Parts: sequence; structure tokens; C-alpha cells
Amino acid sequence: MGTSALDTPHTGHVRSARQAFTFESLKQRLLPVVAPGGPLMWIVPLVVTAIAGLLRMVNLAHPHLLIFDETYYVKDAFAMLQSGYEGEWADDSDEQFIAGNPQLENESSFVVHPPLGKWMIGVGMLLFGDFNGFGWRFSTALIGTLSVLLVTLCARLLFGSHLLAGIAGLLMAIDGHSIVMSRTALLDIFLMFFVLAAFYALLKDRIHGRTALARKLSVPEGNRPDDFLLMHGPMLWWRPWRLIAAIMLGGAVGIKWSALSFVAVFCLMAVLWDFGARRTAGIHKWQSAAFIRDGVYSFFTMMPLVLLTYLSTWTGWLVTQGGRYRQWAEENPGEGISWLPAPLRSLWHYHQAGYEFHTGLNSEHGWQSSPWTWPFAGRPVLFYFEGYDKGVNGCELDRCTEVITDLPNPLMWWACTISMFLLILWWIGARDWRAGAILSSVAAGFLPWLMYPERTMFFFYTLPLVPFMVLALTYMIGRFIPRHPNSGAVYRSRVIAVTAFMALLLVTSAFFWPIWSGEMIADDYWRLHVWLPSWG
Repeated sequence: MGTSALDTPHTGHVRSARQAFTFESLKQRLLPVVAPGGPLMWIVPLVVTAIAGLLRMVNLAHPHLLIFDETYYVKDAFAMLQSGYEGEWADDSDEQFIAGNPQLENESSFVVHPPLGKWMIGVGMLLFGDFNGFGWRFSTALIGTLSVLLVTLCARLLFGSHLLAGIAGLLMAIDGHSIVMSRTALLDIFLMFFVLAAFYALLKDRIHGRTALARKLSVPEGNRPDDFLLMHGPMLWWRPWRLIAAIMLGGAVGIKWSALSFVAVFCLMAVLWDFGARRTAGIHKWQSAAFIRDGVYSFFTMMPLVLLTYLSTWTGWLVTQGGRYRQWAEENPGEGISWLPAPLRSLWHYHQAGYEFHTGLNSEHGWQSSPWTWPFAGRPVLFYFEGYDKGVNGCELDRCTEVITDLPNPLMWWACTISMFLLILWWIGARDWRAGAILSSVAAGFLPWLMYPERTMFFFYTLPLVPFMVLALTYMIGRFIPRHPNSGAVYRSRVIAVTAFMALLLVTSAFFWPIWSGEMIADDYWRLHVWLPSWG
């Protein structure tokens, strides 16, 4: 039946030991399949990104309300633009805010998420105005669009295929979970973007590092590398993409602390790739060499950069004096970590208070959900709901409804969940590094939530998982499609099946679009979208 679209093309074997350490031979062993150049290299990413941008930007200002947690983050962003830190607001001040009359009080607020996401929301408000939906949602829509571009580029690096890159990008572009979170001024879309950008940087680093390893280890045909070099392998000092990954991970933690799990998993994954590279290259003591020359070196270059990037997100709080707990060190001399400068001691105390809040959060909420329901989209969050009688607000039916619910494309979401379980089997059976990379990323975003079963949690916490769930589905599609068109009837039938599946997903997204964008629809039509009782 032929090989799948994900199988590595046959590139020939090394004909003799004389060729084992030539540059070309090492590249064959170390580097993944690369998608061919040409117009598709740019056309595919740009097309799917344009589709994503249209779905995220059209009618973005609707509704002209602060929906769900926008009431916190938008007003926090406004306060930070005024003073550099979050402030307290008068009770029930949302209506005054959207009317252009902010009721910001002269008192700092205790906020439990780092500042970067709110600064990013503030950029859109600076560009397009503080008191309109397009202004406070512009940054999330832009970042959500760029995330689709990154998914496309990650898929191309993983699978070496423009077709599979386009499929991954299109899946991400039409997913309702990503669309709704891109059209709402919450923090999670920024978290997803920085995590995905770090993953992309590590994929680039994998290629860059292995190319550098091949170049430093290679010798002319018939020669053998120096014994010491062959024993331990070269030191790879310059890893620019790994440093970029560290900056992106620092930015992710600067959005939400839940990104710390991605810091741990991604750094470990990168070093494990180094272990595999040195082993594949033929280095004798590859374990100790990779641990010392790659692992230890990476730790002392990446971790400080992650920390410095994270601390930089607190600049507004650090350079001003009025933020919550900003003067704690001066008011409590001798307490805390005494050797830290006073501003950092105060910041550490702030973090302790924030951690206690997060671990103790167990208040009931009507739209909370258990992590065990997330793989099935069991309880998506209803962000906005308005009902109108005939003649009210342009309603021409007996009863009209405007709804925004954080519901993914259900068919795609369920297919992604099945694909992740299949990916586990494929990783165990084939030891495909791509399967391991995708699964590790999903585990980093999902498993830590299981440690806090009493905590109040919501379905939109899964947003950082979405790109990797999409990549899991794309992986399985690539396994399903034969690699060569000359596979005959099998190729044609499977391509038709994939095309039909993608068309079904597009139709499903079109069906759910009104409840992702808040369009006015008949109340009965809204009920047709409630496939499970827990969705309504």
C-alpha cells in the first residue's frame, strides 16, 4: 500500500565506512526531511494566515461590552497605561468604562497574573482607542492570527510537507476555540502564542544544532575524526534559536505562571534531542557528552534568560512606587529573602501571595469544568448571551439570541483527541521524535492541572494545547495519506477521504460561526448548536 506522507524518503545508504563522517553523510543521518522551496513555501502560510485574520478581525468590536473576564484584563490594561500598575475600580464600573468615563480609583489592586498580557492588550488600546471593542481586542486578534502562521511553519518543519503544513494551518484557522479566544481580550491567546513561538524556535534550533554538529564533526571522505572529537563530540557554543526559545518561554511565564510546565518540558525535550543527535552522529560517549556539553551549557544559558525576560515584564511595577506590595520590603525590614534588593524582595512577597491565591482558588462557578472533561469539550464557557424579543435591537423574529461561547469545532476537537491517543501508540511503536515532541507539549499543558483537583478551572485553560492537538491530527492525516501519487487507487481514495473530512470540518465551522462571533440568530437556531446539555 506504500509508505505514508510522513515517512522519510530514501536518501541512499553510506556505501562504506570511508564515507561515514563526510558532511553529506552526517546530514543524511541527522537532519529531517525538508519541504522543497519555491512559491508554495510562502503561498501556503500566507493564505491560511489571511483566512485566520479574516475570521478573527471581522466585526471585532461586537459586542460593545466587556464580556466575561474582559472586565478585569481590559480595565487592568487601561490602569497600567495610566500608572504602570493595576488599580482598583469602582463597583459596577463596566458601563461607565465603555461609555468613556473610567471609574479608576487612586488605589493599587492585587492582581494574580503577571503584567505582560495586559500590556499587550494595552498596545491595541493605544493604537485604536481605550473605549471600543476593536481597540481592546485588537492585540488578541492579531496574536491569534500570527499563531496560525506559526502552526503552519511548525508543521512544515515537523513533517517536511507543504500539504500537511497547509492542513495544519487551516485546521487552526477554523477552530472555534482559537477564534473565540482571539476575539476576546483575555490572556490565554498570548500564552498560547509564546509557547508556540518557543516550540518553533526549538524546532529551528534542532536543525541549526544538528547542522553545526555535522559540520564540526565532518572530515573528507576516507578520513576519520580526531579520536578525542569522536569520543566526546564538539562543543556547540552558538545556539541563537535556543536563546530565542528562552526569551519566548520567559514571555509565556510573563503571561501566566502555568507556562512554567512548558519551560521544564521544552528545555528537557531540547536536551533529549541533543542526546539523540550525538548518538546518531556516532559519538562514543554520547550520554555524558550530551549531558555536559549540551545539557549543562543549555541550563546556564537558557534559565537566566528566561528569568530576565520574566522580570522585564514587571518593569512598570518595579520603576513606579504605587503598585500593590511595592513598598512591602521597606515596611517589613528583615523579612523575606534578606539578600535580595528591596524591590525584588517586595516582588517575591507579591509572588508568594499570588501563589497562595492560585492554589486556594476553589469558589464555585457556573461554567467551571474538570480537566477530565476537556478532551471531550464537555463544558465550554459561555462568554456572552443576550436575548431579544421581536422589534428589539433589530430582531425580526419572535425571539432572537446573540451568543459567544468558547466552543471548539466539535468534530475537529474530538478528532484531535482521538489522534492524541493514537499518537501515544505510534510513539511507543515507532519512536518517532515528532510524535514525542507533540505529546510532550500536550502533557506540559494538561497534566499539571490534574495536581489541583479542588481548584476552580475552565475549559479555556486548554488553549495552549490547541496548536499541538492540531499537529497531532495533522500527523495522523499524514500517516493516512500514501507518500507517492503512484500508489494508485489507494492514494486517490485516501486523498478523497481527507478532502471530504476537511470539507466537513469547514461546513461545521460555518455552522458554528454565529455563536463564535455573537451574530444575532433565531433562538431556535441557537438551540440547534447545543449538541450536549452541558453546552447550554
